[in-house]
Amino acid sequence: MKFGTVAIIGRSNVGKSTLLNRLLGEKVAIVSNKPQTTRTRILGVAHVPGAQIAFLDTPGLHKPDHLLNRRMVRTTVEALDDADLLYVLMESLHLPGPGDLAAITHVKTAMAKHARPVILVVTKVDAVNKIKLLPVLEAYGRLFPWTEVVPVSAEDGDNIDRLLEVTVAHLPEGEGVYSEDMLTDQSMRTLAAELIREKILAVTEQEVPYSVAVEIEEFVEESKITRIRATILVERDTQKGIVIGKHGERLKLISTQARQDMERVFDMKVFLEVWVKVREDWREDERTLMELGY
Repeated sequence: MKFGTVAIIGRSNVGKSTLLNRLLGEKVAIVSNKPQTTRTRILGVAHVPGAQIAFLDTPGLHKPDHLLNRRMVRTTVEALDDADLLYVLMESLHLPGPGDLAAITHVKTAMAKHARPVILVVTKVDAVNKIKLLPVLEAYGRLFPWTEVVPVSAEDGDNIDRLLEVTVAHLPEGEGVYSEDMLTDQSMRTLAAELIREKILAVTEQEVPYSVAVEIEEFVEESKITRIRATILVERDTQKGIVIGKHGERLKLISTQARQDMERVFDMKVFLEVWVKVREDWREDERTLMELGY
């Protein structure tokens, strides 16, 4: 039997959470096309023949502008230091950029403290011509002595079996520490907040996605329905207007789509009530960040 922790790291918006969901076969982390969607470390446990793998999805490595972002980067560095094995994610769509080079610098620092296997996971291969993939792989290969290089598509599952195979091969011997039915450490309350935030990210642009947080005020499970009352926090009155939309149409869309996702993920009926509140500069407020679990 093998067991170990695998930190999934990389710059923002490189597909870490999409990969985690694919590895688990279940949605435990929200995804969007906006950078910095993941704000906390998310544990996902995979149970495969002969091994238990504890995946740690992490916020993207980026230049932090707010206290929230500094905490996000710190969370990633801590996961990187603690893991038995590292997945470093890079996109197949282009040659390494400044964000990719910065991620590798973090890896080198961690490896100087504690050497361990590092797997380069080249993502989004479904979106690139194979003739163009080779020079990208060669460029990444020159940047670091990777233990393994595995191109994958988390979107359609291409080569995920190969990634799991090489991962198990490099895990330490040991019994799993999680129960057989353990999938994630994300509570239903946390997932509810994240699913609402995911819908906001999908329908807003510019500064709004980064200025939004969701607080679950009430979460009550009854025999046939779960009642959830949530507050969307924004930093400015103008952002509040954008989230609500004309005649409340955008907020209604967000609420409806989030409720439908909750009913599918939780496998139960949900009554969802959502409000929008302005809390100025909450991203710089330590107390608010703690209350939100950041």
